[in-house]
Amino acid sequence: MKTFIVLFFAILSEVIATSALKFSEGFSKPVPSVIVIVGYGFSFYLLSIALKTMPIGVAYAIWSGVGLILTVIAGIILWRETLDWVKVTGIVLILAGIVLINVFSSSPAH
Repeated sequence: MKTFIVLFFAILSEVIATSALKFSEGFSKPVPSVIVIVGYGFSFYLLSIALKTMPIGVAYAIWSGVGLILTVIAGIILWRETLDWVKVTGIVLILAGIVLINVFSSSPAH
C-alpha cells in the first residue's frame, strides 16, 4: 500500500510539472520553469522509490496512464482544451492496458 501512495505522489508531481511546462511558455517564464525542473525531479525520485518494490512495467504503466488522464483533466480545466472521440478512445485504451496488466499479469505486482 505504501508503494501505491509513493507512486500517487510521483504521478501528482509529474502532472504539476507538466502543467507548469505549459505555463513556462518554452522556459521563458522563470517560476513555472523552476516548478517544471523540481516537479519532474521529485516525480522521478518518487518513482524510483516505488520501483524498489514494484515491477517497472506495472509502475510505469500506472504512472504514465494515470498521469495522462490527470493531465488531460488539467488541460480541460486550465486551458479549456476539448476532447474528441479519438482522444477519448486513446485514453480508454490506455486505461484498458493498465487494467489488463494489473489484473491479468502473471507477474506479482508487490
